This record gives sequence, structure tokens and C-alpha cells, in this order.
Amino acid sequence: MTTAQQQRGLHWFQALAGDAQPLNDLPASLRVADSELAGQSVRYLAVIADANNPFPRTRDGEVGLLEGWGLAKAVDEVIEADRDKAAKRALIAIVDVPSQAYGRREEAYGIHQALAGAVDAYARARLAGHSVIGLLVGKAMSGAFLAHGYQANRLIALRDPGVMVHAMGKAAAARITLRSVDELEALAATVPPMAYDLDNYASLGLLAEVLDVEQVVQPTAADLTRVQAALGRALADIAGSPRDLRNRLGAANRAASAQVRELLRAQW
Repeated sequence: MTTAQQQRGLHWFQALAGDAQPLNDLPASLRVADSELAGQSVRYLAVIADANNPFPRTRDGEVGLLEGWGLAKAVDEVIEADRDKAAKRALIAIVDVPSQAYGRREEAYGIHQALAGAVDAYARARLAGHSVIGLLVGKAMSGAFLAHGYQANRLIALRDPGVMVHAMGKAAAARITLRSVDELEALAATVPPMAYDLDNYASLGLLAEVLDVEQVVQPTAADLTRVQAALGRALADIAGSPRDLRNRLGAANRAASAQVRELLRAQW
């Protein structure tokens, strides 16, 4: 099932990393490489489909045990190597992840810990002064997105129907809510957090930028230039901003979130 459509993350990794050689001490389902962007050192990270993954439930780009711990390792290496450097490498998470791995073995061996390790590594990197950007080129679903990309200082998305952000796929959400997919889509159109499209997601204040490209699956040279420019703008913006995620709370559809935080601060 490793079609071109399912390899968006790989194609964008190859385009952005260029001639940089991927690290070879990680699972085959990860691509990690160090390069430069806008005059800064960066590390690109992507989860990709691996038809030979020893865990069958992670063969189509899902994030499982190997991917969670592998991401944590790749990010931790940057934190340790740059600990005493004034200029710290940026981390750019290329996001095309359909879900976390759903399997008995994954649950038995502690997928929750593996994914938490990746979340923790990204968060520690951000708080330690590494600029972290999530570039959404495909699906950003469920625990996979939480583990790979969501802890970023800035999120940038490509405008395309195949770029979706949600807690679960439409078919699963329809079953959970006892609706048909059509009924779910009608409900989602009126409730932004339930929606799958980028415009509704952007209304929650979570996207720094949405980009139009010519070829979202296999980027053209013009697409690459456009995305690199957006990444450069994000790096410049992050440099003068707090290391936390308060920038996500300014949107009108996050008013309740901001109010809850104010009340918690007042009480605690």
C-alpha cells in the first residue's frame, strides 16, 4: 500500500533535505537528516511507510513503538549535542501520519510510553531553545500527530484535501458518534473542533500559515522554494517569541481555552 499518495512525507523529506544523508541508526520507517535552511542548521524528521516493518500495524506510516522511541532518540541527540551552543539546531517535523499503531502487541509493549517519549523530547527541545516547526503535508491524525509535530512552536500546513487534522478518521468518528459519515460531516460543518478541513482548524489559532502548492504529493521546484520561504519566516518569528505555545490562544474560537487558563492561574 506504499503508493505515491502515501509517501508524501518521504517526498517532502527528500526535497527539503536535498543531498543531506539520512542518519542510518534509526528504524527504516524514519527519515532524519541534518541540513541548513535560511542560514540556520536544521534537522528534518519524517515518519514514512515501511512495508517490512516488524510491527504490521505500522506499515503504512503509522507511529508505533519503533517510531516513537526513534523520534525521541533523534531529538534527544540534538538536545545533547547542542546543549552548550548559542545557536541551536532547529527541528522540522514533516507530518504525514495516518494514526498511531492500533495493535495488541503495541499496547502490551507500551506504545503510550513510546509516544510520550517522542512528545517529551520535542517539548524539551522547544523549551531548551530549539526552534520546532511542524510541516503538515498529509494526514495529521490522533496520537501520531501528538507524538510527531504537535509540540512545534509553529505549524504550517499545505492546502489540499489530503491534509487533515483530527483525533480520528471519519469512519471511526462516525461509528463512535452513532452517525453515518454524511451525518458526521454535516455536524462537523457547524462545530469547528469536529471538522477535518484546514480552514476550520486554522480558526482555532493553531496554524501559523497555510500554503498553496502546485503538487502536494510530489513537490515541484517552485513548491519547494515556497515552502522553504515559509519555513524561514517561521524560524525568524520563533526567534523573537516565547518558547511556550501561548501564540495558539489568540483566535476567536479559542476564547474558552484562554478563559480556562486565566481562571486556573487565578486559583492556583
